[in-house]
Amino acid sequence: QVQLVEFGGGLVQAGGSLGLSCTASGITFSSYCMGWFRQAPGKEREFVAGISWSGGRTIYADSVKGRFTVSRDNAKNTVALQMNSLTPEDAAVYYCAADRGIVDATIRFAELDYWGQGTQVTVSA
Repeated sequence: QVQLVEFGGGLVQAGGSLGLSCTASGITFSSYCMGWFRQAPGKEREFVAGISWSGGRTIYADSVKGRFTVSRDNAKNTVALQMNSLTPEDAAVYYCAADRGIVDATIRFAELDYWGQGTQVTVSA
């Protein structure tokens, strides 16, 4: 059974930082690109960041570039998202995702191989 479980959501003040992590089980982790998506109330789910199988390549949505960093540890089956300089516009439910192909803004969330249940990030002004 495949599971992606996100950790680390919570409440943070604007300008602050928060780190998310996701642990995967039931898959050969290094065979999957990983990514993060988010969905704010009343908005569509959107791509945030993606990382290649080995971690050597990363890609970000323009809205988070320079503020967020995605990383992975294939030995621990984990992917992380470090979020800095958070704004209220970053508040959303954040989802970890896995796909055998590239995870970037061109892939629809429903097309991904697997995704987690999400973790809430709230940013106070």
